[in-house]
Amino acid sequence: MTTAIWHETADEQNPFLAQRCLCAGFDVFEDLLGKAGWIEYLFLLFRRRQATPAETRLLNDLAVAIANPGPRDHSIQAAMSAAAGGSTLASCLMAALAVGAGRRNGGREIYDAMLLWQACQKDLSLWKPGLKEKHYLSYQQQHNGHDFDVWPEMEQAPGFAPHAGACAHPVLRTLAHLAKVAASLGMDTHLAWLHGHRETLERAAELPLAMTGVVAAAFSDLGFDPQEAEILYLLLRLPGAAAHSIEQHRLGWRDYPFHPHGIKLDMDPQAQSKETES
Repeated sequence: MTTAIWHETADEQNPFLAQRCLCAGFDVFEDLLGKAGWIEYLFLLFRRRQATPAETRLLNDLAVAIANPGPRDHSIQAAMSAAAGGSTLASCLMAALAVGAGRRNGGREIYDAMLLWQACQKDLSLWKPGLKEKHYLSYQQQHNGHDFDVWPEMEQAPGFAPHAGACAHPVLRTLAHLAKVAASLGMDTHLAWLHGHRETLERAAELPLAMTGVVAAAFSDLGFDPQEAEILYLLLRLPGAAAHSIEQHRLGWRDYPFHPHGIKLDMDPQAQSKETES
């Protein structure tokens, strides 16, 4: 196996055991254990260099913001449903990953949004056409090298919320905070630019900014590529799925809304359509 991330020195008495474990040149159990934080180690694993204090804080605060999307999120609902049905905890996490992997507030949307940042950078003249008429799909096709993808086609510009009437307070608060933190990176950051041009971009997209748009800007400032950002987004959202799964396991199916008698709509779209026709 070939890897530039990890290097082991075999134990003298048992060659199947490691004597030293080096991650990007740092001895994990001598240089890092007890000295580095979890976020610093995570950065080292992916970027293969030591994070600056500003990068550590930015990644840490981003992780706090997205650690638990809450029961409104479909990935959390999937984990809770699996737990209520008695599935194993590993199955609950896999359910969260499966549902949270796609192009609707999922990991693949982060990937697409990162491609959009790479194509448009901080140039409004590129963003405005890029957000309209599904021009962003061409960026995906150019990156993949073909005209098809295993994921369903994106239905709206990545990083924007298709069903929200306005930008949600948690999104606004996270963007403002992360833009301030990113300012300590000492450059014109993607987050600062997004914070300053949010309303213009929302008008161009005809949609409010979503948390995925903020996350993609933060990962761009941290130097992650689209694949790294996609998988880190999935990883950093798992704590919420895990906590809700354990809670739902303990509560059991009787306290979970399975709607055994069906759902009664106050305004049935089909019935309304028939009334209009008549």
